[in-house]
Amino acid sequence: MSASHSTDHIVSGPVPGHFTVPPPLRGTVTVPGDKSISHRSLMLGALAVGETRIEGLLEGEDVLATAAAMRAMGAEITRSDDGIWQVHGVGVGGLLQPQVALDMGNSGTSTRLLMGLIASHAITATFTGDASLSKRPMGRVTEPLTRMGAEFMTSPGGRLPLTMRGLSPAVPIEYRLPVASAQVKSAVLLAGLNTPGITRVIEPVPTRDHSERMLKGFGATLDVEIESDGTRIISVTGEAELRGQQIVVPGDPSSAAFPIVAALIVPGSEVTVINVGMNPTRAGIFEILKAMGADLVYSNERIVGGEPVADITARHSILTGIDVPPDVAPSMIDEFPILFVAASLAKGTTRTSGLDELRVKESDRLALMAKGLARIGARVEELEDGLVIQGTDGTPLNGGNHAPVIEASLDHRIAMSFAIAGLVTKSGLTVDDMRPVATSFPTFLPLLRQLGAVPA
Repeated sequence: MSASHSTDHIVSGPVPGHFTVPPPLRGTVTVPGDKSISHRSLMLGALAVGETRIEGLLEGEDVLATAAAMRAMGAEITRSDDGIWQVHGVGVGGLLQPQVALDMGNSGTSTRLLMGLIASHAITATFTGDASLSKRPMGRVTEPLTRMGAEFMTSPGGRLPLTMRGLSPAVPIEYRLPVASAQVKSAVLLAGLNTPGITRVIEPVPTRDHSERMLKGFGATLDVEIESDGTRIISVTGEAELRGQQIVVPGDPSSAAFPIVAALIVPGSEVTVINVGMNPTRAGIFEILKAMGADLVYSNERIVGGEPVADITARHSILTGIDVPPDVAPSMIDEFPILFVAASLAKGTTRTSGLDELRVKESDRLALMAKGLARIGARVEELEDGLVIQGTDGTPLNGGNHAPVIEASLDHRIAMSFAIAGLVTKSGLTVDDMRPVATSFPTFLPLLRQLGAVPA
């Protein structure tokens, strides 16, 4: 067989990772750019007139899927050698018919937000994804977009692959979110950009507000009213004219949570993560850790591109279990897996509830975390909508005589959470496959090596 054919049929298998108790973690690190802001920067830049320049874009697989989709619909997107991305947009209403299926990989955010963009354009698009994404329900997005005039042909259960046909002009709607979801909110608002009249989203429980901040920044007419009970009414005026922007993407708080929790639970550790996005609709994990007694210090607090940013220093702490209020869930929904790890080392009991959303993420995160934590000796009870965890008062978890293999089920946050759990498990542990980490945190393992958590 010639060299040119030798790798044609190689199928890369799982890449396991072994993690065990390290010396104290020390150092100052950065984490990749915020995933939510990165997705929206590319999408809005593609709908804007003129050039958008993006510094600090997360170059993980999820965001690259968004870039590929926007290119397929006419935007010119390039990356210079200094890491700056340039987007030359097509203008609102200017998206072109994609000639290929839009492969979303593992990215639920890309899929749901792009459905919103396409819903008010007279084009047809097919969405595909990997095995994990293809299990995730899309009905929560297709329902309001159908009201606006889009048509969907989905796989059984409202899942991918699916084909949609947008409508232009679409129909403006007033939509009350039945479940807290920034993705559904954003999809409807993005559809409203090219819809005549005013599109409204009523949000009973606040969720991350990057879409609102960035739509305003790009020049959309967007208003937010807050009622006495905290309900937010977000209105966007259609047929918008967006203008290219200069964007600096802050570090992703979801990614920052991993080295921060590692520092809190590995004795003797002190770690600083710089340039972390501190948007209050995203930073719930840090406030909950503080409520548990975490030694967290914020410094160099500033505003960058309309988003609050700070450096966070975390020092080893004996945490105390708490009842986590359900209303904080939207501000830290992706961080509960790593919070469960922290709770396993706390003093006393941590109770969580209102986390039904975790069962329909990249995996059933409640079930996987409960199963995996139990395997390494944590005392955990799985409820319908949360976990109850009895902590060890700082004592390392007892994983038995042999390092157990933990199933991450192709979920990047499960894989990273158990990587951190391995640092406080006496026998260590093996995560069955670390490849999915590339979707959101491609520098995760190098960062752990920099802190001394895994051998170089």
